[in-house]
Amino acid sequence: MKPIKIAGVPEHFNLPWQLCIENGDFEKIGIDLQWTDIPEGTGKMCQMLRNGETDIAVILTEGIVKDIVGGNDCSIVQVYVESPLIWGIHVVANSKYKVIADIENTKVAISRYGSGSHLMAYVNAQNQNWNTETLQFEIVNTIDGAVEALTKGTADYFMWELFMTKPLVDKGIFRRVADCPTPWPCFVIAVRNEFLEANKQSIALLLETINNITIKFRDIPNIDRTLASKYHQKLEDIQEWLSLTKWSQKPLEEKVLNKIQNQLFDLKIIDKKGTFAEIVKEV
Repeated sequence: MKPIKIAGVPEHFNLPWQLCIENGDFEKIGIDLQWTDIPEGTGKMCQMLRNGETDIAVILTEGIVKDIVGGNDCSIVQVYVESPLIWGIHVVANSKYKVIADIENTKVAISRYGSGSHLMAYVNAQNQNWNTETLQFEIVNTIDGAVEALTKGTADYFMWELFMTKPLVDKGIFRRVADCPTPWPCFVIAVRNEFLEANKQSIALLLETINNITIKFRDIPNIDRTLASKYHQKLEDIQEWLSLTKWSQKPLEEKVLNKIQNQLFDLKIIDKKGTFAEIVKEV
């Protein structure tokens, strides 16, 4: 059995991986897939890839592109979720801020620098024609940290995946003032280059296995009820999420990478652009 370490967020997007592990699908192809949940998200996973704590990460596209350009020695081998991530923009329920214009020049809670919540704050600011250079940040690590920060007033708003945050809205802890979809496919699969070079066959088999489940994921009997129960969601919310989510079984296209890098460069999130060959490897 080939041990492979993989990391991802403990969210509904990653249930296909959990099902494959539970069903023994990776064991059947000689892979001992060791999954680690990372509630801190993309910034933490970038660090884990850099220091060899994980071989693979299921990670936000903009975050890993930024980190590869910044020297992280890994590559994107495939798009995992083709559809955009819908970021909800949240304030604490009793906040004086009622609409998105009210939160200009306030402090945004982020999981960590380089994370999706950090990078998408810039994308949202650009969308609203705000001055991106005056953005202020409070590091909160996790969604629980964001609840604490917004409740205490050490931060004013928090951007996180809409459906995962909705239970907090339903409970009257957060209030959503707007949405901000990513202008690109949201999740990709990234592998450390050293590991990829030595284990191309295993990575190819792993991708084939996960793709076999994502291509028919929506058709699994009662998958909506399984998701709702596992992730503490209302059934109708999960059904809406399923209708909006499109998994991918294909590599990242060069034109999509160019779009991502151009926007990150315009926002001064990266100060140079990498080549397609440096960032994307086809297995």
